[in-house]
Amino acid sequence: MSPTDLLVPTYTHMLQTLAGLLEKARQQCSDSEAEALLAQRLAPDMLPLSAQLRFACLQAQEAVFRLSGQMLPEDLEQLGQEGHNAGERSGSMIEAQTRIGDALSFLGSLEPGAFDGTEDRRVILELPGGPTFDMTGQDYVRDWALPQFYFHVVTAYAILRSRGIEIGKADYVPHMFNHLSVVRTFGTTRGVDQRSVGLVLV
Repeated sequence: MSPTDLLVPTYTHMLQTLAGLLEKARQQCSDSEAEALLAQRLAPDMLPLSAQLRFACLQAQEAVFRLSGQMLPEDLEQLGQEGHNAGERSGSMIEAQTRIGDALSFLGSLEPGAFDGTEDRRVILELPGGPTFDMTGQDYVRDWALPQFYFHVVTAYAILRSRGIEIGKADYVPHMFNHLSVVRTFGTTRGVDQRSVGLVLV
C-alpha cells in the first residue's frame, strides 16, 4: 500500500471520529460544561483535550509536508505552538470543530498519489527543545506519523470518556460500518444497526 493510500484515509476516518466525539459531548453537556471539557486532562502531567485535538489536526497535515520534502506552512507551525500553550488558552468547541474541518478539507484537496514514492526519502524530525530523528519516509510513517496521530486521538477519547461522556467503541471506529454486513451475537444473526454493533465492540 502506498503512503498516500494508507495515510489519507486513516487520517480522514479518525478526524471524522474526533468531530463525532465532540458533537456527542456537545449534545450531552451544557455549553459551559462542553467548553470546560477542553481544559480537562487524562493525568496532571499530560496536555489537555484542546491540545490533543490540535496535535491530531497538526499530525494529519504535517506528514504530507514532511514526506513531500516541504517546509511546514506558517499556520501549521502556529498550530503546534497553540498545542503546547493550550493549557493557557483552551479555545472553544466551535474552534476545535473548525480546526478539524480545515484538516479534513486539506486532506480532501490532495491529488491521488500526492506523496507516493517517498518511502526512501530522508525525513529529519527536530522536536522543539528535544532530540532529532533521522529516518526514511517509510520509517517516519510507521514509527512516527501513525503512532503519534493515534496517541492524540485515543487520548482525546479517553479524556471525554473519563469525564462521563457516553461514548463507546462504535463511536471510535464509525467508519467500520461501511464494511458491515451482519451481526452475530450469542449464536444468533441479526440485522445491521449501530446499536447492535456497539453491544459487541467492547
